[in-house]
Amino acid sequence: MDGHPNSSKLDLFEAFTANIIALAQSNKEQWAETAIFITVDEGGGYYDSDFIQPVDFFGTGPRIPMIAVSPFSGGGHIKHSYTEHSSFVKFVERNWHLAPLSTRSRDNLPNPRHDDDNRYVPVNMPAIGDLFDMFDFPEHDGDDDHDRGDRRDD
Repeated sequence: MDGHPNSSKLDLFEAFTANIIALAQSNKEQWAETAIFITVDEGGGYYDSDFIQPVDFFGTGPRIPMIAVSPFSGGGHIKHSYTEHSSFVKFVERNWHLAPLSTRSRDNLPNPRHDDDNRYVPVNMPAIGDLFDMFDFPEHDGDDDHDRGDRRDD
């Protein structure tokens, strides 16, 4: 039930995911503080159609679909900010005010900035998003310009 096209059936993955969401929503207190990230190991770049950022020797890899389900997500919107697997780590670190994993991990990279010409290619490369643009957290008001790149100088 991992959603991988070579080893699982997507309908089973969808049912598993729907069950987890229903369980979280059935507890109002728990749901009020929940964000569920749904992504798949899609194996082979089937969804990738654009730029792969040259962060290191391997690059960031092919893009994969990700869905955020939460009372804090607007829903029905597609975000184009450049993210990858370390974005989940950046999200946790930012939300709970934690330090980066190490001085050389990708979670130290700044959030991407884009110009109007191409929303997929950060003008401040290398840059990886922290997923906060997918949510409206009232306790983080005024924190929209949070930029992890400042931590490199600490």
